[in-house]
Amino acid sequence: MEKIDYNDEEIVKKIMHVMRRPPHGSIYSYEGLEMVLIMASYDQDITLVFIDDGVYALKKGQETDAIGIKGFVKTFLALDGYDVEKLYVERQSLEERGLKEEDLVVPVEIMEAEEIGCLMQEQEAVFHH
Repeated sequence: MEKIDYNDEEIVKKIMHVMRRPPHGSIYSYEGLEMVLIMASYDQDITLVFIDDGVYALKKGQETDAIGIKGFVKTFLALDGYDVEKLYVERQSLEERGLKEEDLVVPVEIMEAEEIGCLMQEQEAVFHH
């Protein structure tokens, strides 16, 4: 039997997750967040971007009891513990929804759509949720 030599060097990929759907009414946002946490636990270089209705996922004060589901907004607070520190929100999406940076549960960097597009080009993989 051939002995397998495992190399301790990790292969780090630049991976972007784009949250574009609202946080409730489908599983996309929740499963996207789970995917981010799993990939981050393998020390990948994760970038998380919120555009369109995805910006609602970060909104403070979400009450989900009336729709009969458990909210997951507090899970975004765990991202720092996984070294996921690159969180970006598209300015136009935030403004169109009447939100400001201080309405969000975690610190983010506000970016223009063009800047986000350039950032996407630098990634090895982009996942849309």
